[in-house]
Amino acid sequence: MVFFLGILLFALLIGISIALHELGHLATAKMFGMKVTRYFIGFGPKIWSFRRGETEYGLKAIPAGGFCEITGMTSLEEVHPDDAPRAFYRQKTWKRVVVLSAGSITHFVVGFVILYFMAFTFGLPNVRDTAVIAEVAPCVQNSVDAECAAGAPAPAKDAGFRPGDEILAVAGTATPTWTDVITETRERAGTTEFRVERDGRELTLTADVARVERELRRADGSTYKQEIGAIGVIHDQNFEYNALTAIGGATKFTGTMFQNTWEGLLRFPEKIPAVVKAIGGAERDVDTPVSVVGASVLGGDAVEKGLWPFFWLMLAGLNFFVGVFNLLPLLPLDGGHIAVNLYERVRNWVRKLRGLPAGAPVNYLRLLPLTYFVILIGGSVTLLTITADIVNPIRLP
Repeated sequence: MVFFLGILLFALLIGISIALHELGHLATAKMFGMKVTRYFIGFGPKIWSFRRGETEYGLKAIPAGGFCEITGMTSLEEVHPDDAPRAFYRQKTWKRVVVLSAGSITHFVVGFVILYFMAFTFGLPNVRDTAVIAEVAPCVQNSVDAECAAGAPAPAKDAGFRPGDEILAVAGTATPTWTDVITETRERAGTTEFRVERDGRELTLTADVARVERELRRADGSTYKQEIGAIGVIHDQNFEYNALTAIGGATKFTGTMFQNTWEGLLRFPEKIPAVVKAIGGAERDVDTPVSVVGASVLGGDAVEKGLWPFFWLMLAGLNFFVGVFNLLPLLPLDGGHIAVNLYERVRNWVRKLRGLPAGAPVNYLRLLPLTYFVILIGGSVTLLTITADIVNPIRLP
């Protein structure tokens, strides 16, 4: 029951995100005096609606999106003479771009707000695996659980390491991740230089790396003992903030999520074959794309297991993804309409420099083949991911 309630909660929050996306278009269009005739969540048959002023608000049967209908989105649309001054295509270019981008901006705001509240409640995970120190151990023992014996080495403590230090390099070798620090330190013994960043400045600390015997784990799960180098520091896997410092933490984490989202979009096409194989029964790769269905299933898993940080982080990530994806310069996405409007503006500016009058508005009919192609590809990918999420979903272990 908790699992299904988690699915419903995540789906509901996705619906709210979509409603806010369309509200962004609605609010900015009305702010600039454009005429908005309809604001609906969902598609298909109308379930319920009401009218306030010149705009009809309502819900439709298929909860797969929403729309905000603005009069005169293109010059091809027939507009009543009384509404012509308020038509979308008659407005200044910057106003049109603001309205078109408002939906994605709303997603970015929602994502940031989620991360902000996460920062000072749950904390934010160290998703980049940066080598930040959470704690300096009082000593280094053969067993990590053993009490410090008299005379036990304390390399990190003696070298002056502090919680919050980020290890940038070990013996001159760059260590962008904690894994790199572990790899480099394990091979060392004796005097070793560590370059760290502390409070925005870099400094070099010299530690006497101790050799200790530790139990390590192989890829197949079996264990073995090996002597390795260690200095006695614990990795910071979750950054915690207060209500004030959470602003900076959420801002930095937002940048990381934007970078991850962009990298994911670039790699998106190469992941599709794995989705097809998963539909055929192959093991589902956790790195494959998921649909809203798959994301909701993961949300249900997170609620059932009490993993609320994962739940909210996934919701924030989905908002960033939708916001970035929607700005791609492809019709019928908002980014495609933005590209057309910017093209008209640049073209008319060039024509003005040449002493020519402004050109005619772009004929959207000529762009229909490309639009239909994008819809076909997008619809096919959506169908594939939904199918995979039904027959072979990604589940939390």
